[in-house]
Amino acid sequence: QVQLVESGGGLVQAGGSLRLSCAASGRAVNSYNMGWFRQTPGKEREFVAAITANSNITSDADSMKGRFTISRDSAKNTVYLQINSLKTEDTGVYSCAAGRNVYSTPRSPTYYTYWGQGTQVTVSS
Repeated sequence: QVQLVESGGGLVQAGGSLRLSCAASGRAVNSYNMGWFRQTPGKEREFVAAITANSNITSDADSMKGRFTISRDSAKNTVYLQINSLKTEDTGVYSCAAGRNVYSTPRSPTYYTYWGQGTQVTVSS
């Protein structure tokens, strides 16, 4: 079992930045690939970024390249999502996930087994 707890969300003005954190605990947490997804109003859950267990490869959604950066600190069992130049359309709930489903891809929710409860990001104009 793996537990994931997100933090770092909040209310921020457009153009600002946030760093979201996802603290992982449980068995072999550092062996999992990690991903961030978001749920914005009126849209389905959307892939944001993913990172492998050894941080050698990251993957970003094409529409989010340049503003979103994923990283992980294995010593702290924590994955981060840095978001810069926030836009009002970035408002939503951001969730992290852990998984390694070889029959799926890191851009799909089906790749992940464990999910956090999410953290709310609200961007004001």
